Formats: sequence, C-alpha cells, structure tokens
Amino acid sequence: MSAMSSEFLAAYWSAPEVATNIVVFLNLLGALLLGLLVGYERSYHGRAAGMRTYGLVCMAAAALTVIAGYPSFWYGGHVTTAAIADPTRVIQGIVTGVGFLGAGVIMKDGLNISGLTTAASLWASSAIGVLVGIGFYSAAILLAVISASCMMWMSKLEGWLPSRQAIGITLRFRPDFVPHEEILRQSMYELGYDIAWGSLQITYHDEMPEWRFVAVALGKGRGATLPDIAQLFSSYVGLERFQVSHARN
Repeated sequence: MSAMSSEFLAAYWSAPEVATNIVVFLNLLGALLLGLLVGYERSYHGRAAGMRTYGLVCMAAAALTVIAGYPSFWYGGHVTTAAIADPTRVIQGIVTGVGFLGAGVIMKDGLNISGLTTAASLWASSAIGVLVGIGFYSAAILLAVISASCMMWMSKLEGWLPSRQAIGITLRFRPDFVPHEEILRQSMYELGYDIAWGSLQITYHDEMPEWRFVAVALGKGRGATLPDIAQLFSSYVGLERFQVSHARN
C-alpha cells in the first residue's frame, strides 16, 4: 500500500483512531485543570510559577504519558512497535533536549524571574510534535489550541481571581545606620505588604548593609503601588539607595 494512497491516509482518521484521540484529549483536559488548580495556589502566594506554567507542564506530561497506553494506534496502526526501534526512547530524548532548551529562556534578575511560561510552552510544543509524529493528529491539534488559549487568556483569569502581588525590594543603608527587621516589617505592613518568610538576604558592600527580600501583599488590591513605595523609601533616613520591582513575571 502506498504511503500517499487515500486508504493509507484515511487510517489516521478512522473511527477507532479518532476515538483514541478523544480519550487522549480528555486526559489532557483533566491534567490541565488539575495543573491550573495547583498553579493558582502558587500564583495566589506571589510565586514565580503560576497557573499557565503549571497547567502547560501538567498537560504536556499527561500527553507524553497517556500515548504510551495506545501503541497499537501509533502511526495510524500501520506499524507495530515491536517491528521498529523503541519510540519511547526517542520521546525521552526529545523532552530531555527541549528541557535544556527551556532552561535557556528562564532569566533571573535579582528577585525577578521571567521566562517560566515560555519554557513551559516550549515543553508543551515538544509534546505536540510527538503527538503529530506518532499520528495522533486530533489530539495534537487540540493540545495546540489549548496551549495557545492558555497563554493568551489565562493571565486574564489570574488577574480576575483573588491573588497577592509580590514585589522584590533591595535596600542599601548608610554605613552608620543600623536597620532593624521588626521596624522594616512594620513599615511594609503599613504599605499593605508582609515580608515573605525566609526571603530576607543581608549582605555588606563597602561597609554598607544591603537587605533584599520579597514582600507579598496582604490581599488583592491592598498593597501600595511601586511608585508609592518608591516615594516612601526616598524619605527614609539612613537609606543610601533602593530598588523596587515585581518579584515574578
């Protein structure tokens, strides 16, 4: 049978093949919802990886796992897995290589981390490619549509849901000034923020103490804006310089 014959190509869209794709899609949808649930908890507490990142990774992992249960439907059912090289080893190499590629787009600037969602989308794209490669075209198309929709509109859902904004703050004090943590915590509390436990870092540069920490808003809409925080810090006695930025992206 020719690889370009209508009968050969129709096997990829046969009723059993489409039914298997639907089962795969339902697994992907369930994984996406569960990943979004876990990601929302992280997003609510101001962590770098939020709903989109968790949802994409969970869904892609489900895609690469569920297809292993239907080897008889791979490649339109034309080739048995016993007659060829183990495809799972090829898949393993793909996702490992793409994982290293994703790590290259993650950037950390102080307390700000960016590129996590891009890295997750790259990993999801590898899962889409694997689905296309083994002939699960319907599932691949649906996974691509869900991934694109997640990246385009999930941020709006995150903005609508209750959340706590996180900001990164760097304070450098004058050499003759002795900062106190309790006073700093009280000042941040008055601004509508609480210093995240375990985030405080203290270093010394030219005998000047430098404090870095992440502050999380007490609730949605309760934290002061970055310009308001900067204006308040500019009037602090003993402060040599400061830097305020969003702690995640």
